[in-house]
Amino acid sequence: MRLIDAHQHVFWHGRDDAGLIADMDAHGIDRAWLLTWEEPLAETGYDYSRVLDPRHKVLGDAQVAIPFASVMEAVRRYPDRFIPGYCPHPLDPRAADKLEAAIDIHGVKVCGEWKFCLPIDDPRCIELFRRAGQRGVPVVIHLDVPYLPPKGGKYVGHYRWKGGTIDNLERALVACPDTNFIGHAPGFWRELSGEADTWPEVYLKPPLAPGGRLLGMFDKYPNLYADLSAGSALRALQADPAVARDLLIRHADRFLFGRDYYGGELLQFLSGLDLPQDVWRKIACENAERLIAEAGRGASR
Repeated sequence: MRLIDAHQHVFWHGRDDAGLIADMDAHGIDRAWLLTWEEPLAETGYDYSRVLDPRHKVLGDAQVAIPFASVMEAVRRYPDRFIPGYCPHPLDPRAADKLEAAIDIHGVKVCGEWKFCLPIDDPRCIELFRRAGQRGVPVVIHLDVPYLPPKGGKYVGHYRWKGGTIDNLERALVACPDTNFIGHAPGFWRELSGEADTWPEVYLKPPLAPGGRLLGMFDKYPNLYADLSAGSALRALQADPAVARDLLIRHADRFLFGRDYYGGELLQFLSGLDLPQDVWRKIACENAERLIAEAGRGASR
C-alpha cells in the first residue's frame, strides 16, 4: 500500500534531503509533502537555531526558519519523492500573490506550513487562505494557544503561541468555506479533550476527558481535516486509543498520515488500532492525493 507523509520538513534536525529520503525508505514511505516555515527566527525563538540549517542564519538578516528555497532544492533533487508546499508570511502585503507565483512557477500543491505569531483569523490570513482555496491547494495550520490555564491563564510567551484558539480556527473555517484546512499542533489536538479549557499543559495525557470540541467540529465543518503528525497528535490519540480508533473510522475521509519528523512511532501506534483496510488506505494516501488533486486550478491570470 502506498504511504504519503503529509507533513514533513527538510534540512533540519541533523539531516539533509538525502537523509530524509533514507528515513522514508526505512519506513516504507513513498512520498512526502515538504512544508516551509517562513517565520523569521526572531519570532520563532532562538532555541530552534541548533536544529535549523545554518545557511539561513546570517547575522543582521531577517532569515526564516525553513525557507521555500530549501524545499525546492530538495524537490528538484528528488522530484518523484517530494511534493512542494509553501506558505508566505501573511504580513507580507503580497503574500497571496507570492503563493500564486509558487503554484504557477514551481508547482506548489500545498499552502503550508502556516505557523506564525498572529491570529489565524486575522484579515491578512483570511485573504491568503481564500486565495489558496481558489487555487485548489489545502492549508496546513499550526495552532498553539496563547494562554494556558489555570485561572486567569498563563501567557505562554511570544515565541510559543501560533494562531490563537479553536475559536479563531472556527472563524477562519466559516470565513473560508471553499478552503480546506488541515489542523496540526498542540493547540489543535488539545481540543480532543473535554477539559481543554482547564488543561494546564501543552500536551494531552490519559485519561482523556469526554466532550472534546474537536469531535463536533469535524461534524460541522466539511472543510476541516487533520494530519496525524508530531508528538501533539500522537499523544492525544494515545490518551484514549478507543476514542482515537472511533474518530479515525468515523471521519476516515478527514485524516492524513504525517510525521513532522523522522521515525516510525506513529506507524506503530496506528498498526495497533486494527483499522479497517479501507480506512487505513484513506489515511495512508488517498486523502492526501484527493486534497491536492485540483492544485493549481483557476489561475487568476
